[in-house]
Amino acid sequence: MVEPPHALTLRSPFRSFLGLVFGLIFYGLGKALLVAAGHGVSPWTVLAEGIVKTADLSLGITTFLISLSVLILRIPLCQTQVLGTLLNALIIAVILDLSLLYPPRSEDLLLQIVLAFLGVFTTGLGGAIYLIANLGTGPRYGLMTGLPTLSSRPLALVRSVLEVMVVLAGFSLGGTAGLGTLFFAFGIGPAIAFCL
Repeated sequence: MVEPPHALTLRSPFRSFLGLVFGLIFYGLGKALLVAAGHGVSPWTVLAEGIVKTADLSLGITTFLISLSVLILRIPLCQTQVLGTLLNALIIAVILDLSLLYPPRSEDLLLQIVLAFLGVFTTGLGGAIYLIANLGTGPRYGLMTGLPTLSSRPLALVRSVLEVMVVLAGFSLGGTAGLGTLFFAFGIGPAIAFCL
């Protein structure tokens, strides 16, 4: 009998931990591919890129600091911080910085679009593996599930408004928003669902 995707888990604690780590590595690689494509990145990475333009920090360190800030914002929302949440902040930041040392470079528009699609799919694969590890949500996801409870607004609305605000803030600081951002916004859900 095939279990529904939400019921999938990796069963043992060791396999769950390995799944968590590998999922986060793929997630970070996907984000790096979007950066390398050069046509827009995921909403929170737009914000990180914008902050990088105004501060002398790497994209990975900035992403980590944003994650820590979101974790602090989660405290009044009674969102618990668990191993997966903390490793999410750390591993994705490290993988971003390591991957961006040697990004694929191309002036070919078609190859850039392929990189953007590959970035979204790789992020979706990482997200699916991360989810079935079942060791905690990412920092931003906890914020997005906590705010609807506080505001009595639907999760989809809260998430959309929050991500639009993040993109606008990042873009105003010089972050890259574009085709890749749209690919991510509309493609990440189907990519995760397909990989599950």
